[in-house]
Amino acid sequence: MNRLNRRHFLTRASHGAAALGAAGWVVPSWAAEDGVTAKSITIGNSTALSGPLGNAGQDHIKAIQAAFAQINKAGGVNGRELKIVSKDDGYQAPRTVENVKKMIDDGSALAFMSLIGTPNNGAILPMTEKAGIPVLGPITGAASLRKPEYKNTFHIRPSYTDEVTRMVQQLVQMGLQDIAVVYLDNPFGKEVLANTQRVLAEQKLKAVASIALAVDGKNHAEAAQQIVDSKAGAVFLGTTGTGTTDLILSLREKAAGLPVIGLSVTFTDTKRLGKHLQGLAMASVFPSAQVMKFAVVRNFHASMEAAGLTTTGLGLESWINAQVIAEALRRAGRDVTREKLRNALAGLRNFEVGEVAINFTNAAPYVGTTAVKLGVFGPDGILRS
Repeated sequence: MNRLNRRHFLTRASHGAAALGAAGWVVPSWAAEDGVTAKSITIGNSTALSGPLGNAGQDHIKAIQAAFAQINKAGGVNGRELKIVSKDDGYQAPRTVENVKKMIDDGSALAFMSLIGTPNNGAILPMTEKAGIPVLGPITGAASLRKPEYKNTFHIRPSYTDEVTRMVQQLVQMGLQDIAVVYLDNPFGKEVLANTQRVLAEQKLKAVASIALAVDGKNHAEAAQQIVDSKAGAVFLGTTGTGTTDLILSLREKAAGLPVIGLSVTFTDTKRLGKHLQGLAMASVFPSAQVMKFAVVRNFHASMEAAGLTTTGLGLESWINAQVIAEALRRAGRDVTREKLRNALAGLRNFEVGEVAINFTNAAPYVGTTAVKLGVFGPDGILRS
């Protein structure tokens, strides 16, 4: 007896009232799908709760918990409460595979959301696609993961290609042409490097240096010296995690005024950067979580406060993701299945979470937003675009 049939057998056996009749066993509709019970819907997640992106991963999970708590307090979704189950992968793709495979095998999640990392999502998306499991809001903009055959994957954020194009063009428009590129030494960083080289070539430029930064940042001092030695007029960072912080601190000791610009995921450790955060620039794909003029930001912070959770603001993206998946679940109806959820997500048009409007494309690859702005950190540590 396979896993799925065994689970359904046990479910039926526990409901003795559903006796065998002319139509055979009667199965409660709520038991028909993994991660769904009469009272709850569970969404799965594997993310970095430790390691170089541990602080970011923790913030994302807290944001989902706060969003779900707020939704549940208001009655849940179609009479069910929402739950998030997260497993730590330390930003290591093999651990992500292990975590996701376990949740698929034990039937504990209806869908997945907010998995962090290009290599991590790259490792599990073929698996979730084969199983027909919706994945919402991967925390990566890798173009390599936006494929027509990924019909169950729904990206909220713009692509890194969009971000790189906008940021490099901005540097060139500012007259900064001697650009050094630092990239994380993994699939994410290498893809960003290739995009950056392409955009520079379109501007008839070439990077004065292309420098690999170890995922754990152990070579940050050497990388900073390479930047200085290249006599770069500006630095573009295709990096993320605590290693980026180490690099910036080393670079500020050697070249304090050198312009530095990164991606939307580059600066994840703003507290440790302290005064060195001022003047750093980055791609902005969501409203800044510190700018309270935005309704989505005010609602995010109110939700976090109501849940008694603190935030650095990094989790705003996953808080938005939580609103999107809740809306899709509402539209999928009481008898929710993965296929109904997938169809509900694919049909989302002009769904607004404050100032963020989600419009999924008509066919895969599904992408909900495309706007990219340039943001600069001020002396108060707030990113303004």
